[in-house]
Amino acid sequence: MREEAPASAVMLVVGAILDLDGARPAYVRIRGGRVTEVGAVGAEGRRRDERTVRGIVTPSPVNAHTHLGDAVSVREPPPGPVSRLIQPPHGYKFRLLARSSPDAKRRAIRAALDRMDREGVAVTVDFREEGRPGVDLLREAARGSRVRVLALGRPLSRPVDRTELAELLAVSDGVGLSSSRDETDETRRTVARACHAAGKRFALHASEAVREPPERYLDPRPDLLVHLAKATRDDLGAVRDDRVSVAVCPRSNALFARQPDLGAMERLGLSVLLGTDNAMFHAPSVWREMEFAYVASRLRRRPVSAAFLARAALVEPWKWLGTPESARVAPGMPVPPVILRLPPDDPAYQVATRTTEHLMVRFRPGGRAGPSDR
Repeated sequence: MREEAPASAVMLVVGAILDLDGARPAYVRIRGGRVTEVGAVGAEGRRRDERTVRGIVTPSPVNAHTHLGDAVSVREPPPGPVSRLIQPPHGYKFRLLARSSPDAKRRAIRAALDRMDREGVAVTVDFREEGRPGVDLLREAARGSRVRVLALGRPLSRPVDRTELAELLAVSDGVGLSSSRDETDETRRTVARACHAAGKRFALHASEAVREPPERYLDPRPDLLVHLAKATRDDLGAVRDDRVSVAVCPRSNALFARQPDLGAMERLGLSVLLGTDNAMFHAPSVWREMEFAYVASRLRRRPVSAAFLARAALVEPWKWLGTPESARVAPGMPVPPVILRLPPDDPAYQVATRTTEHLMVRFRPGGRAGPSDR
């Protein structure tokens, strides 16, 4: 079971910080879930009625790519290629969404958000299908959740109906399209222009099942690409040169015998974010995604560092969201940090490979603080 402390508790975490500035030994004082003091280990002193924990403090993670409506399915998906399962408009998931009631989808989305909340996730970037009604349903499901939802909707009409698109953008944070193989040049350009004119995000899937030429998915320039599992090193270089961030989802890719080349992405210096993809395939756990990515990269003999993966969950998404201050553990940081009862030695490795919900210390209203560790 994860540990909880009352909202009024003062906690002293002695060990390490892992954040925007990297990993380093430190102590962190936290009151009611908010950082009040950071300093060098050995200079923390002791205060009365202060609970002491040995561990690691990180920013809250961001789940950078989800399809939460898919959580309405709890059964093993049928076998077959990805095109038969998730490609619009007639794939298995779209038939599933069409025959599921709004109440069922709403309950499933909320359950997925509650799971993310229990694991400390602060924001999720959701590609929400089903037009404006789909975004409205997502907003209803997220009402009262501590997880902020960045909703990227998807217009239904093809060719795109500009009135429908304007109505969608009025309630969403932007648009998340399928791949450039599935959408025409005109659709991508119409959507991108409307998003940018409205100050909203434009995102799309790219090179997921087969390689797509980067000139297709980089024109018009998106704010976010998802997958790039079939991208070549030169393709990745083009994405880097255009300064486009990439959300990777190694577990869902692995279901279809493919993997993004995370090692190449790290060496090339791409801005990489971590997502959990379709909620019908996997629980929306960023921590499990991180551990799988670390192990899978070694299975492919293309290893990626634990530090790179930790940044993909804890740092790069906040930079992409435009709030890098949320990725630095410091007094006044806008988002509560995550406190992990993990050995502070080699923090990136610990966080990337060993984090689970039961190792988190969370704050809650009422109750009494637990005993000190020291």
